[in-house]
Amino acid sequence: MSVASSDFKKVTTNSVQEMKRKGEKISMLTAYDYTLARIIDQAGIDVILVGDSASNVMAGHETTLPITLNEMIYHASSVVRAVTRALVVVDLPFGSYQGNSKEALVSAIRIMKESGGHAVKLEGGIEILESIQRILTAGIPVMGHLGLTPQSIYKFGTYTVRAKEEEEAEKLIADALALEVAGCFALVLEKIPAHLAKRVAESLSIPVIGIGAGADVDGQVLVLHDMLGMTHEFNPRFLRRYLDMYTEITGAVRQYAQDVKDGDFPNAQEQY
Repeated sequence: MSVASSDFKKVTTNSVQEMKRKGEKISMLTAYDYTLARIIDQAGIDVILVGDSASNVMAGHETTLPITLNEMIYHASSVVRAVTRALVVVDLPFGSYQGNSKEALVSAIRIMKESGGHAVKLEGGIEILESIQRILTAGIPVMGHLGLTPQSIYKFGTYTVRAKEEEEAEKLIADALALEVAGCFALVLEKIPAHLAKRVAESLSIPVIGIGAGADVDGQVLVLHDMLGMTHEFNPRFLRRYLDMYTEITGAVRQYAQDVKDGDFPNAQEQY
């Protein structure tokens, strides 16, 4: 049986590792602004990811590639100001760490100093190991990310399930082990077969958090706007919508517009 996490007044990298040791599942959601971050923090979410998915859900880009380091710092700063309990992890955006470990360190330091975030997340395995190691030398916690890595969408050419073939699966396992040895405190696995994710989670001592990676990992993450039903075009198998806010908000806005047109808003009680 899972152990309640309410005893953690402040979730840290050590906290999530302790959750894995106790067999307690880790809850993680994205957030990009003060208002929603405050709500989900007070609701008891363990980890908040300031994801580069802000490029999609906040700015309307087709991919995560266009978002800049400055924009990530802006979103992360807004989230950090709202949070009292959750661990805040911030994505390093595309182009801020690949191929240049010195630039990776500078990017990570800017995230930590200017946003107040608690950790950074990088996509990739052995090919970015030098960047991860350099960031870790500065005492900055790093979360890894393997499987479907959206920053590499033009390399893969599709958002389909990754590591279905044996060769790619074995590379993913090798990458996961390398990230743990390097010092990553946790790992996200995105859109890979559930049996492979289970194998990875059982092989690592660090927490493995899945998105479209089955139930046999140490925690789950979803994009908040997808989970709340604020988006409606995106319907992958792994997504469970807990609300239908697209319909609710649309109805509320239409009613407001109609009330204004009809002269019903404001009424006598809504005036000074």
